Amino acid sequence: MSSKKSVALPSEYDTLYLGIGLYDPSSGDILDANERLERILGYPLDTLRRLSVDTYTANTYPQSASEFRDRLRTSADGDPQRFIWRAKRADGELIWLQLHVSQQRFSERDCVIVEVRDITDHYESRHRAELFWRILRHNLRNEAAIILGHADQITTHSRVEGIAESIAAIRSRGENLGSMAESVKEIEQAITDARAEHVRQPVLAIVDDVAARTRSEYPAARISVDEREEMWVEVNDAFGYAVRHAVENAIVHSTERVPTVEITVGPSPNTGRVEIRIKDANPAIPPEEIEALFAPAETTNTSHGSGIGLFVMKWCIESLGGEVMFDTRTPKGNVVHLYLPSKRPPDTADE
Repeated sequence: MSSKKSVALPSEYDTLYLGIGLYDPSSGDILDANERLERILGYPLDTLRRLSVDTYTANTYPQSASEFRDRLRTSADGDPQRFIWRAKRADGELIWLQLHVSQQRFSERDCVIVEVRDITDHYESRHRAELFWRILRHNLRNEAAIILGHADQITTHSRVEGIAESIAAIRSRGENLGSMAESVKEIEQAITDARAEHVRQPVLAIVDDVAARTRSEYPAARISVDEREEMWVEVNDAFGYAVRHAVENAIVHSTERVPTVEITVGPSPNTGRVEIRIKDANPAIPPEEIEALFAPAETTNTSHGSGIGLFVMKWCIESLGGEVMFDTRTPKGNVVHLYLPSKRPPDTADE
């Protein structure tokens, strides 16, 4: 790393995989940079020193070079900046950078140091995934609406004997598509919002809320909640999604006149983690559906009808650092185990 005589980064910065640039906050000029930043932008240091910020700022992105300079000055006033930047390399390639800008003093000179990470692969993959989820949800909802609309038309105008069963099948499939669109939304949130703010909450409050909502939707069902010990978790909406799918699956696949679901909250006897057990008295979930959860490369028909719900459960819980397990009961029934890291109540939590 070469540097101006008046100001220089320590040579140790060249060992970092993180790009480091030392900037003059007044002019926006680079004073010094490590080798990683040279590789990221594709320019040698001597060239970078002569370049305006405009040269390596992509002109197809709303943020401008003048905004970049404004952020340098703001950080020089003691307000660190963190933001995403669209940059243009020496070879014309456009890349996404994550920047952290903070005030520093080098060689008795006030400067700002810019930490630069190339996040192009992650950023573009995430946005492609978001686009995929939006298209999938939109198409599922549209197709479901069309199917149900035609089913209504047939029901109203058809007088053909024996068609009622076919109409019922069409309606059922259309409703399934609509439900699937909602499940896809929940999976999307579990995957893309894993970094969303988590709130520390008592498990019982969340489970009780899910149970109350489910009772209102399925008044014939009997849902009990038992707390063996007060437990706390740090979660987002994904936890409620997982519990709701577990409870709903137990109800809709019941063969009893009064579906019964038992929910137990407490510590896992083996690990001390939070354990939520959801028990039913239903026919066993087909082994191939459970196997498909843990061998995602395999494609399977969800004959039990709970396949998408099982995936929602698994992905939601895993996005929170937990895991899902399944057992069968004797003589009949299933147990879904949801495990999550246990947290202390807020007044005793170690921050």
